[in-house]
Amino acid sequence: MDMKPAGDRRVRRTRAALRQALVELVLERGFHAITVEEITERADIGRATFYAHYRDKEDLLVGIVRDLAEDRDRLLPAVRQAHAEGFTGLPVKYIFEHAEQEKPVYQVVLRGEGDGRALREFTDLICTHAEAAFRTRTGQLGVTPRIPLDVVARAWTGELIGLLTWWVENDTGYSAAEITAHLRDLSVYGRVWATGLAPSDAPGALDLTP
Repeated sequence: MDMKPAGDRRVRRTRAALRQALVELVLERGFHAITVEEITERADIGRATFYAHYRDKEDLLVGIVRDLAEDRDRLLPAVRQAHAEGFTGLPVKYIFEHAEQEKPVYQVVLRGEGDGRALREFTDLICTHAEAAFRTRTGQLGVTPRIPLDVVARAWTGELIGLLTWWVENDTGYSAAEITAHLRDLSVYGRVWATGLAPSDAPGALDLTP
């Protein structure tokens, strides 16, 4: 039974309606082409109610990112268990499954709609969690990182977001489990292993500099 006050439920419903309206309108016409009035009309909510929750449409867009993070945080017990068991890829699988369920929302965020602030916040949230996970794991194992962990976390996050963007925008044919397995193996074994090359082949074959 939902024991939360009715006011809390109304707030959640109002915010959900505004988020859905924003996502629909952005995918139809682009972020810069829409107005707060159009968002409230689509959501069937008054302007005064909108401004009681958000400063402007940019604030609403960033709020969507924070809501996504809260949704994923509900899975933290399983994520923590996965970390304790080693690098299973399970937390990443949750991200892809969540993106599959909330595809339009992820499309809006990952396209960098608005001024890119929502995408930057999304990136920073994932990077912060990744760095914390790497630090926890290296501490547990008593190992010294060969590359600074802030660099590792930022590179890993960029790889994840690049792959996630491609996956939600296209019919790739890969399930969430399959794409997670590929990213896990790439992270564990590296790009040289992934391409099938021998380490001695890598310098020349993988030199992609201009």
